[in-house]
Amino acid sequence: MAATVVRHLLVTGLVQGVGYRFSTVIEAQRLGLDGWVRNRRDGRVEAVASGPEDKVAALIEWAHRGPPSALVREVEVIPWDGEIPSGFHQAPTA
Repeated sequence: MAATVVRHLLVTGLVQGVGYRFSTVIEAQRLGLDGWVRNRRDGRVEAVASGPEDKVAALIEWAHRGPPSALVREVEVIPWDGEIPSGFHQAPTA
């Protein structure tokens, strides 16, 4: 069984107003991950994903592309030690 990992993603580029959050929820749920995604007031999209290491890595790989209308410039992956909800949801803008 794969180890459970938690990753915090900050996605920069044309990632708001292009369905990025909605598409992230669909992809994360398809992968069976827990966590959330939200817009940030600085124009980035932020996500936290928890699950088997290979599944989280697959979401990170997907995040570099995003949905067809997105233009991702960077995906920063940083440590996370906050709460992780069950399931994967869209959260309010922060």
